[in-house]
Amino acid sequence: MPLNVPGLLVPFQLLIHPRLVIPSLLVKDIRQIDFPALKRAGYRGAIFDKDNCLARPYHLYGARTFPHRDTLVPELQEAWKQCRETFGEGNILIVSNSAGTFTDAGGIQAKSVSHHLQVPVLLHASLKPSYSCIKSIHTYFSSLRTPINDNELIIVGDRIFTDIVLANRIRMQCNRHKSFLGLTLSSAYVKDGTLTTEKETIDESQGKQMGPRPLGPLSVWTTGVWKRESMLMRWLEFRLVKAVERWSNPPQGKPMDMSRFVKEIEKPSQSSKSSILEELVARWRRS
Repeated sequence: MPLNVPGLLVPFQLLIHPRLVIPSLLVKDIRQIDFPALKRAGYRGAIFDKDNCLARPYHLYGARTFPHRDTLVPELQEAWKQCRETFGEGNILIVSNSAGTFTDAGGIQAKSVSHHLQVPVLLHASLKPSYSCIKSIHTYFSSLRTPINDNELIIVGDRIFTDIVLANRIRMQCNRHKSFLGLTLSSAYVKDGTLTTEKETIDESQGKQMGPRPLGPLSVWTTGVWKRESMLMRWLEFRLVKAVERWSNPPQGKPMDMSRFVKEIEKPSQSSKSSILEELVARWRRS
């Protein structure tokens, strides 16, 4: 992975806008995201990271770099299918700091990822969360047959300094352009086993006149790790989010309930054989 200069510069921007690192939702993985509920709320497009969000990242063994795994994690098959059916394949975009970047010679990996995940991969010269990458994202979604606005997007990824900051930078631009709507940043995330929401306000009179509008872009932080990598950095990102949430001033206004976008991960049903075996073992222990 090349040196991510845009990511290294993020801490300087946090001195002015510390809440850039606060996600809108925190989930274990995409199986917890209720895509139909997001669509009903007005979100029409989705951006996903690849490594450790949808696919296992590359392997490093000594000086050798093994090929990236471009296939979807098997456990995510049903959730990914539902996502594609909900938004439509043209409205879903993979934005990775590996596939589709200047390090992807000839776009070979981008083509492989697009083939395996069955959605397009963004070709971009600058790494996330750069403004140049944001411009490339704007170009893609504005070129669709039915263009998708920034505030109709969800952005899903597993890293704070790239995926979440990218989403919140787009959101800041969106809110600057549409400040007359009275929108403010929002976030909701799981803390101590419960869903906590940040404040979000909408001018009710304008809302009645213009109808319900999606509040976004919505940043979704996936904390599950399919392959352990950069664990110290991930721990530092988590502590940073907690610290900013504790010490910064959240926007004022009426809380928005975002639990409607989160669902429980269904546990695989146990076979009757295993259930009978467990019951016999339990009886044996009681005797």
